[in-house]
Amino acid sequence: MNDVQDLIGLHRSTVYRMIDRKEFPAPIRLSPNAVGWLREEVDEWVATRRRTA
Repeated sequence: MNDVQDLIGLHRSTVYRMIDRKEFPAPIRLSPNAVGWLREEVDEWVATRRRTA
């Protein structure tokens, strides 16, 4: 999560709110206490945001 926050510049609660609204890629469960994201999906999301900004 810290790497994702650094990359996109949004707070944890904002990221999870956007996930709930299907506005950000869903995390992948890595273990009972850890999640991660596919870098390609996050990069695509960032690129899309840049095009619409």
